[in-house]
Amino acid sequence: MQIADNTVVSIHYTLTNDEGEVLDTSRGAQALSYLHGAGNIIKGLEKALLGKQAGDTLAVTVAPEDAYGEYSEEFVQVLPREAFDGIDEVAPGMQFHADIGFGPQIITILNIDANGIAVDGNHPLAGEALTFDVEITGVRSATAEELTHGHVHGPECNHH
Repeated sequence: MQIADNTVVSIHYTLTNDEGEVLDTSRGAQALSYLHGAGNIIKGLEKALLGKQAGDTLAVTVAPEDAYGEYSEEFVQVLPREAFDGIDEVAPGMQFHADIGFGPQIITILNIDANGIAVDGNHPLAGEALTFDVEITGVRSATAEELTHGHVHGPECNHH
C-alpha cells in the first residue's frame, strides 16, 4: 500500500541539523506512527513521504518554511514578571507551553532583568533546515475512529 491521505504510516527516523548533529531519533525505540494528511508531522516531511511504501528508505532535507518556519524577531518580547505568577522559579533556558491566541506554542525564557522577563516564542527549530533519514516500516488504512479524531489510535494513545 502506498502512502496517501488517510493512511496510517509508521516510520523510523533520525533527524539532523545542517551541522549533522542528531536532534532526535526513533531508532532503538518504537516507530513513529501518524495519520497522513492530518498535519500530524511537518508538511515538508509529509510531502516527501507521499506515494512511498513500507520498506522504502529516503533522506530528505526540509527547508524552514516547510518545517517550523523562519525565525521571527516578532516572537521575541519582554513580559512583566506578573505573567509568571505562581511559578516558583523562572530561569533562562526554561521552556513553557503557552496558548498565544492561535494554538499552543513553546515559549523559551531568554533572560531576566529589571525590565521583565524576555521570552522567545519561536519554535526551538525555527529557521533551521532539517534532514530526516527515514525508513518506512508500515502503511495501513486508517480506521473510521482515527479519521474522526485526526490521529492514530493504538496502545500508546491516551487521548480518549
